[in-house]
Amino acid sequence: MRIMTKAFGEAEIDDSKKLHFENGIIGFPDMKDYVLLFDSEGEDEGKRASVMWLQSTEEPMLALPVMDPLLVSDCYQPFFDAAVLSSLGETREDLMVLCALTVPSKIENMTMNQKAPILINPATNKACQIILENPELQIKYPVYEILKRRQEKASA
Repeated sequence: MRIMTKAFGEAEIDDSKKLHFENGIIGFPDMKDYVLLFDSEGEDEGKRASVMWLQSTEEPMLALPVMDPLLVSDCYQPFFDAAVLSSLGETREDLMVLCALTVPSKIENMTMNQKAPILINPATNKACQIILENPELQIKYPVYEILKRRQEKASA
């Protein structure tokens, strides 16, 4: 399928890569179908991409920067209700967990929302976003300095 995207222009996407959110995502309940897009520093070079884009296949301007929360917080271990997990299908051993990023004009203030992770079952292409009640998780977890140190370490 061909889609228009916010960050990459027109893109050819394999239909098997389309993710379906039964209830949409927070703030966009009617937008149900998305794909994950990577920039050149990501999966093409065999590395785990730091930032990916959750791009709506229905609305070109709806694209959220997302990332694996374990890249910036080794202790991120949210609890997911069994009903939520079962809604994603039976195969869950390779469940992908992503968190949305907020990237303001001053990039040093970039944050990650730990309280509303996105869960993806790659085996079924079913996904959901949930809100966690854990008071230790932050809506605006600062990530810029962590990513900067990680990049410096990788290039050393």
